[in-house]
Amino acid sequence: MKALRIFILLLLGILFFVIVVYPFTFNVSQYRTQNPRITAMMRYRVRQWEKKGKKLTISYRFVPLSKISPYLIKAVLIAEDDKFYQHEGFDLEGLKKALEKDLKKKKFKYGGSTISQQLAKNLFLSPRKSLIRKFQEAVLTIRIEKILTKKRILELYLNIAEWGPGIFGAEASANYYFGKSANDLTPWESALLAAVLPRPLKCSPSNPSPYIQKRAEKILYIMKKRGIISEEYSQVEREAEEIKKSPQQDSMFNADSSFDQNSITLTDSIKQEE
Repeated sequence: MKALRIFILLLLGILFFVIVVYPFTFNVSQYRTQNPRITAMMRYRVRQWEKKGKKLTISYRFVPLSKISPYLIKAVLIAEDDKFYQHEGFDLEGLKKALEKDLKKKKFKYGGSTISQQLAKNLFLSPRKSLIRKFQEAVLTIRIEKILTKKRILELYLNIAEWGPGIFGAEASANYYFGKSANDLTPWESALLAAVLPRPLKCSPSNPSPYIQKRAEKILYIMKKRGIISEEYSQVEREAEEIKKSPQQDSMFNADSSFDQNSITLTDSIKQEE
């Protein structure tokens, strides 16, 4: 019995360290002013491709929030975390709905994650779905909300969010999918980018499936109702219709090619850091 108690206490101690102590080893404070050079998600994707014997080229360029189209900012907030400025890191209603879906599907699939939670996962952890990772994410989310401003959290998220194989951040995605800067994105382009965020490796903004088109149209509708786009909305609708009628182009990513002059291969630097 004594050995069993020692084993249980040891196990609880390990769990406490992994869940509570480990998230405090990350330096969140540095990101008040410092921009990430490499994120945990980037490292994870590079390793995934290495296991397949392929080389992943990362396209990533950090830009200030002022250089990102306000349409994209609003579209992402609508699509990903509509209560971002009201909550302190967790959307309890969203978590409840996600839990109900998980129980119904009998899978740990729907996270109900806020932008702050996604920032914690992308910047410090990994996309692996597990209860331990979710607890770590929760601790990091609390720290992020206490240390960083809402504006900085949003700026960091928009710059490191995954938008396709090797494509990270608003600037890289705008350049790759639409051949322009993130600052010049139209309302429709912004809605398309926001629509693919839940499935960035399976969906393409430049070759949208019917599901992505409908999701983007819903985002546009909400933007119109809130007065984000008003006078130009008819033009946006025409633009959306023209895109839907035009021949869809294949936007498959070539893992061995660079996107633009700002692309950087992170494989070697990641190995050096380890």
